Amino acid sequence: MKYVYTLLAILSCLGGKVMAQPVSAYTNFQNQFMVWDNGIDRKIESLLPVRYDIGRVAVPYLDNTRNFKIYSKNGVQLINQGFTSDFKVTDNLVAYRNNNALFVWENGTTTRLSNYMSTYTVGDSVVLFFDNVRSLYKAYYGGNIYEIESFLGGGNTLDVDTSAINDGLSIADGQLPSVKVSDNVAAFVNYANRFKVFYHGDMLELETYTVTSFDVGRNVVPYVDANRNFKVFYNGEITELESFTPMSYKAGDNLVAYVSNDGYFKIFYNGETNTVGYFNPDYKVGDNVVAYRDASGYFKVFYKGKVYTLDAYYPQSYKVAYNSLAYVNTANVLRVFTEGDIYDVTSAAVAEWRLDYDVIQYRFGQNMYKVFYKGKTF
Repeated sequence: MKYVYTLLAILSCLGGKVMAQPVSAYTNFQNQFMVWDNGIDRKIESLLPVRYDIGRVAVPYLDNTRNFKIYSKNGVQLINQGFTSDFKVTDNLVAYRNNNALFVWENGTTTRLSNYMSTYTVGDSVVLFFDNVRSLYKAYYGGNIYEIESFLGGGNTLDVDTSAINDGLSIADGQLPSVKVSDNVAAFVNYANRFKVFYHGDMLELETYTVTSFDVGRNVVPYVDANRNFKVFYNGEITELESFTPMSYKAGDNLVAYVSNDGYFKIFYNGETNTVGYFNPDYKVGDNVVAYRDASGYFKVFYKGKVYTLDAYYPQSYKVAYNSLAYVNTANVLRVFTEGDIYDVTSAAVAEWRLDYDVIQYRFGQNMYKVFYKGKTF
């Protein structure tokens, strides 16, 4: 079983690297809607869109007349005309609502998930939603729809410590007490307080008693069990990391950063625990990146098993995503860390900037945009 899950995870990662094409989007000085696609600027609309968002391979948007469209692979696909009320984009998926009906777009194909749903959340390859037609939770994964729970206990609440984890869906009558979705994992506590995960199309029960807290990342689910033991579900196996509840923890892609009960900052990565040091840092996790302030105040990054020093001070704000981290240093230089390399993007005054996965987009003046990707400015 461990071999099968590990092989699936490896194939999933390799597939993502082959298919992924970096994209970004902006409106130029003529108020035209532009998409930057792997080094090429493309005009896709002559008028400003009502709303748009940026994924790793797609740019969904509502055009000037509220038609819902998706840009991907050098072209624009019209999804519908004036019906879409909400949409969310991740690495590979675009989930969207037409009133109470839920759909998902993946690699150019649209699938209807539910004619009447109340809530949903989406990850890289998973959509979890509550289908009001049959009053149960379902999951979309790999082109298939799976039933998650056939009966849900209304009014059942769960006291989950959310100080170190992201918010899940709201606790409400007729819904799962607590549920979270990451790139390829959905984890939840059901009406009987059993802790389960949906992973690669399979439903697995991790704990038969109420957990205290949990988080989710790619291939990884850290949690504190009923006995306050800190555990991690990783690639199909459960491992106990600590016998006491950590001070804090956060999940990423194949990793968990946490501060242990005795004050050590540690990072579980690819099945092994790395002890960074004896300190309780400010830290942030984004996909493959763990950024933190060390005991001496230095700004550092843990990336795929290695630690990199970025600066001698810890910035007040910065952004992490996928394989990258970006911030403006004390010399007013926009700096980016990407896949182990550090680049000074520009020292000019920048009106605003954003990090779209590994792509830096920044603006001069009103509508003069530049894009920086892996050492090159476009």
